[in-house]
Amino acid sequence: MRETKTVTLPSEEEVSSERKRLEKQKSFRRTMRTTIYALIVVAAVAVLLATLFFPVLRVSGTSMQPTLYDEDIILLVKFGNYETSNLVGFYYQNKLLLKRIIGGPGDVIDIDDEGNVFVNSELLDEPYLSEKAFGESDLTYPYQVPEGRYFVMDDHRTTSIDSRSSAIGCIEKDQIVGEVAFCIWPLKHFQFLNGS
Repeated sequence: MRETKTVTLPSEEEVSSERKRLEKQKSFRRTMRTTIYALIVVAAVAVLLATLFFPVLRVSGTSMQPTLYDEDIILLVKFGNYETSNLVGFYYQNKLLLKRIIGGPGDVIDIDDEGNVFVNSELLDEPYLSEKAFGESDLTYPYQVPEGRYFVMDDHRTTSIDSRSSAIGCIEKDQIVGEVAFCIWPLKHFQFLNGS
């Protein structure tokens, strides 16, 4: 003789409770999936923006003091017309250097023994310098900037190597990565940098 097993069916309340639990689980998974997708899209857009338009860099060295210091984190902007006094980042021998534009294509640059810089015979106002210096230079002044190039100098003029030396010379526009827009870290150095 066969044994009969008694099967108890869940109550309506239990079925309803289980259905709610499964729906919550499904909703949680959907929310997690949507959140992960959104984070991936945001990260991809941030990387794209940082690569194409707003590179973020860390300053290495003291050549731009007192404007920028070693270890400062800066934000560059990749578009715009580069003008006198703009801080720019550019590639030179697989390194990214930061310098200040002193003159553009066709400008005539002259530097006297005290380190005063003249652009097209006008004294350049440089409130960003802590001291002026002639520095290391193997150029003959007055010097005319070649077409399609920019004459750049550091803010720490005494020992820095820049366009005053034929080792670096004037830079081409395609070498420029972008203009330095902000110093964003550390917070005590936070500042908007628009060529001043």
